[in-house]
Amino acid sequence: MFKKLSLLIVGFSISYWSLPAIASLTHLNISGIDVLRLHKPPYDLTGRKIAIGQVEIGRPGMFGWDKAVSKNRSISLAGVFRRNQPAKSNRGVDNHAYNVAGIMVSRHKAFPGVAPGARLYSSAVGSSKVSAQDQECLSAQHIALQNGGDVRAINFSFGEPLNRDPRPDPLLDGNALLTQCIDWSSRVHNVLYAIAGNQGKGGIPIPTDNYNAVNVAFSSIRGGMFQKVDVSNLAMMNEGFGRRLVGKEFNLGGRGAIGIVAPGSNIPVLKANSKRGKVTGTSFATPQITGTVALLQEFSDRQLRKKQPGWTIAARSHQVMKAVLLNSAEKIKDNGDGLRLGMTRTMIDKQSQGWLESNAYKNPKIPLSDQMGTGHLNSFRAYKQFSAGQWRPSQKAPVIGWDYHRVNVDNAVEYTLGKPLQKNSFVSITLVWNRLVELRDRNKNGQYDAGEIFRNRGLNNLDLYLVKADAKNNKNGIVCSSISFVDSVEHIFCPVPTTGKYKIRVHFQQQINEATQSYALAWWGMEGVRE
Repeated sequence: MFKKLSLLIVGFSISYWSLPAIASLTHLNISGIDVLRLHKPPYDLTGRKIAIGQVEIGRPGMFGWDKAVSKNRSISLAGVFRRNQPAKSNRGVDNHAYNVAGIMVSRHKAFPGVAPGARLYSSAVGSSKVSAQDQECLSAQHIALQNGGDVRAINFSFGEPLNRDPRPDPLLDGNALLTQCIDWSSRVHNVLYAIAGNQGKGGIPIPTDNYNAVNVAFSSIRGGMFQKVDVSNLAMMNEGFGRRLVGKEFNLGGRGAIGIVAPGSNIPVLKANSKRGKVTGTSFATPQITGTVALLQEFSDRQLRKKQPGWTIAARSHQVMKAVLLNSAEKIKDNGDGLRLGMTRTMIDKQSQGWLESNAYKNPKIPLSDQMGTGHLNSFRAYKQFSAGQWRPSQKAPVIGWDYHRVNVDNAVEYTLGKPLQKNSFVSITLVWNRLVELRDRNKNGQYDAGEIFRNRGLNNLDLYLVKADAKNNKNGIVCSSISFVDSVEHIFCPVPTTGKYKIRVHFQQQINEATQSYALAWWGMEGVRE
């Protein structure tokens, strides 16, 4: 039934073994995403009561339902489906999907998941012989509606090839049905989709041409740390085959395809039959993003229950999650003086070049590195970014924080930092907002049905600036900027020229759809002392 599974899965498994061994948790400790400490006191975050989802060709086996996992209770699932119907026992069970699920929610002591307490709902879309983008959209929608419609993140560790897209001469222009479905569902269901980035020689790029999700590349170990973009990742090149593949394997118009990097090389897993193994690919980096969202959402729900100041329902926004993850990502290792925001690794791309050599650092019109996005996932840093809480434009903001807000066309919203930033320290700022995709809902039931289509209303153009606090609403005083014309993300990572007061400006530059645009903003700087 799943003969063409390998054509659509983003990732591959290698080096399985059956002898007893102690799993190396390198991808979960400080060498990887540094998430294990969040499982322990005083944080005690495991994703309890947080619903997350998984959509793949196959599905993980459920204990007590499928014979394939009759001897393995490591993974507890909240629900399994075939598309938008309950799964049949022993049908559609797949090792790849099981490994992906385990990285998210495994409770095995030697092979813990990123969020072992989370509630995972999984749907199998079926073989490529019988599935298509409309069934995949139905599957995604079905998962998004689980848990009373409260699913915080959904994992996509598979993709669609362009040669199966029914459009004439299809390109990666954001208009494939599945891509539009992801952008629509992100907004309507308020869920962050984590999408495995296109890999190898390409061939499975849909829906990596989305705007509203997070696309993930994978890293391998160098010098004891996950800090190099693995050579298996497909990434834009300045010359040669990269140019020939633009529109086929890379987004049209120069839009960034990768948002963030996570460990994905030789990741230890426990197979459904309880044998131990290692897996490699973007398939296994992506669930680390999804699991991290579950931990952050458990924390925010805790803060909301306690009615802590600085915490509102905005903390559940998928845009906030995206901004927090991207802004806290690591680029350059800190020397111990805090000037590089305490980062623990220096990321390098496939050509062994770092962030400071990237076009994203040199050109304000390019917010994302082709290969690294904004950098490498660090779950503990994401927690630090998120735990700083929400700060409104009317408040004097700390040097670390986030907000969810709205801006009107031809207007700007400014955030004044209450403390000075330190000279020569870096400041990281990320702005995200949604492309507006609407459903042409023929039967007016509020849900996508097979045969319906979406309407792409485009992307409003927002710009991001770091300016001196005493600057007026003009170009004077601008220190750094991110002014892409095509991306739904703006990102600043730049050194502070002098110790002093600064503010962050969000400017609604050009209206494409609605005159008011919601956005999420996250920032991280180093507090300085005046000289």
